Amino acid sequence: MDTSVWSLALRRRAEDLAPQERRIVAEWSDLVRDGRIRVVGPIRQEVLSGLRDEAQFAALERRLSPFPDAMIEPADYIQAARFFNLCRRRCVTGGPIDLLLCAVAHRFGWPIFARDTDFDRYSQLLPVRLHRTARTRL
Repeated sequence: MDTSVWSLALRRRAEDLAPQERRIVAEWSDLVRDGRIRVVGPIRQEVLSGLRDEAQFAALERRLSPFPDAMIEPADYIQAARFFNLCRRRCVTGGPIDLLLCAVAHRFGWPIFARDTDFDRYSQLLPVRLHRTARTRL
């Protein structure tokens, strides 16, 4: 799951969400209930970054703590670099964390739940799937 979804679900107040964002958070909640959520360390770091207040940080850290980490293997970094090079050859710029997430998801066969349209481009070039449901169509 990409940082964009985690941030929407855990950092934004429900009353501040647009209807489309509420549907994404509802889908996220369904996945949590089903035990289908994993996080990778760099995504955890991104979600926790940028908080100005230590109390907010601690509260968010507690909210993230129940979610298991998908372990990153050395081969995932190599695969992420391969994915980066493939995307670059096709004129698609990919961020290192995005492509590491793609590599881990590819290894486990997991779909990626993301709001970031970069993942739409990655999924056209790389052997990764996106999580799509009626709730999450953007």
